[in-house]
Amino acid sequence: MTKFKISNVNLWYNDFQALHSISMDIESNSITALIGPSGCGKSTLLKSLNRMNDLVEGCKITGEFLLDGEDIYGKIDINMLRKRVGMVFQKPNPFPMSIYENIAFGPRTHGIKAKSKLDQVVEKSLRDAAIWDEVKDRLKRSAFSLSGGQQQRLCIARTLSVSPDVLLMDEPTSALDPISTAKIEDLVTELGKEYTVIIVTHNMQQATRISNKTAFFLLGEMVEYDDTESLFSMPRDKRCEDYITGRFG
Repeated sequence: MTKFKISNVNLWYNDFQALHSISMDIESNSITALIGPSGCGKSTLLKSLNRMNDLVEGCKITGEFLLDGEDIYGKIDINMLRKRVGMVFQKPNPFPMSIYENIAFGPRTHGIKAKSKLDQVVEKSLRDAAIWDEVKDRLKRSAFSLSGGQQQRLCIARTLSVSPDVLLMDEPTSALDPISTAKIEDLVTELGKEYTVIIVTHNMQQATRISNKTAFFLLGEMVEYDDTESLFSMPRDKRCEDYITGRFG
């Protein structure tokens, strides 16, 4: 089933066109990787999916983004959109508060006040982000007391705490060591069974390990989009083949 339908999307930052005629269907309960060299439009597209680009001055978008058939650039409540489409950034960005409060913050904002209910949400979110066992005895401690890899899993838990449909991940492991990276990859693989995950990665091996589908971007154009296995084993476009075989990028 299609979760996001992207049709003929063009995006400009003032006079610079960052995306050219992007059309793709992103399936529910799957992991879609966006790969390509720096500055090719991957993160720009990702940020359009929960309207983070609204915050950029001089940004203009044409085309259509449908989430479960609803136009996200139409009459939609932006706060509700960002609840449904959560974002995890490149660098962990915990709030300057306790581990518990980091997770409880979103649900409180959306009206959950009872402590017993918040306790349940905090535990479930931390369990789903595979970090509960590491932090359950120190929930009152600052989130900054955690390692980088733990902070990133905390940020994933914080995103899960408001029950999103879609998880956007912008190079979530690029600032992490190999062991933390492996933990996040295992986590993303699990999350892909329940959520629609769209991940930007520079790491092609990561794309092959965790994603169901991969899109290759170059200079703002989506050159190729296919099942991950097919794209990496039999790319149809010479530019894609050159990139994944290391001839450029």
